[in-house]
Amino acid sequence: MAGETSLPTLLRNMNPRLNDGDYVFCCLTDAEQLAGVAPLGSFREREGLTAILPRQQAERLQLAFDHVAAWITLEVHSALSAVGLTATVATALAAHGISCNLIAGYHHDHLFVAQADGPRAVAVLQQLAKQAE
Repeated sequence: MAGETSLPTLLRNMNPRLNDGDYVFCCLTDAEQLAGVAPLGSFREREGLTAILPRQQAERLQLAFDHVAAWITLEVHSALSAVGLTATVATALAAHGISCNLIAGYHHDHLFVAQADGPRAVAVLQQLAKQAE
């Protein structure tokens, strides 16, 4: 099933969900440092492998991190080719002083905000969805 591309529809139906837990971004020199743990997400850069992990797993593996995040999933099935969702969401959060890191999955967009900002970020996104109606 193809994802949604209409920005007004995406905004109205984004249904932000705050996932339980604390999440961290770790930079690894080698994927073997994960010791059999499957990261929530990863990306290879020149400097190393960025892995997104639950905080407890990173601590158990003694991996360094410097930012603890809340994970918000936008429940709408957004197309990878959709235009404007990331910019609109990031702009709304920035207007409230909330930094976010956005990652697009095949079906949904995922936001990582400072752990303390999680509930407030969801409220901002819910208001944004209401304004799109």
